[in-house]
Amino acid sequence: MGPLARSFAAVIAGIVVVLVLTLVTDLALHAAGVFPPPGQAATDGPLMLATLYRVGYGILGGYVTARLAPARPMLHAMIGGALGFVVSMVGAVATWNKGAEYGPHWYPLALIVTALPCAWLGGWFRERQLQGK
Repeated sequence: MGPLARSFAAVIAGIVVVLVLTLVTDLALHAAGVFPPPGQAATDGPLMLATLYRVGYGILGGYVTARLAPARPMLHAMIGGALGFVVSMVGAVATWNKGAEYGPHWYPLALIVTALPCAWLGGWFRERQLQGK
């Protein structure tokens, strides 16, 4: 596998880690009754919880991307973060005034605002790890 393919795979791997962990956690919290059934509005408490674990998963995704990158780990992490930023923006625009079942406006804004810092922090952890070697 060449460097470009490895770069692509590193970014995709970080995104997949974030998506899988988020979906599994969301499903578990729905099943446990922490989140309301799909289609019903969530209150601020569950959405704050979702924001917190998404931040953690975003940091982990940035780290995984940086860890798998063939070179320039921070650049790779930030590319993944930029993709997360764009997806969060698209989601916010698509759902902005679609109804109460999409929750309060602060939630998609929080996802937008945290995408790049989380990716940066994951990349930073990897760079610190490399400096320690």
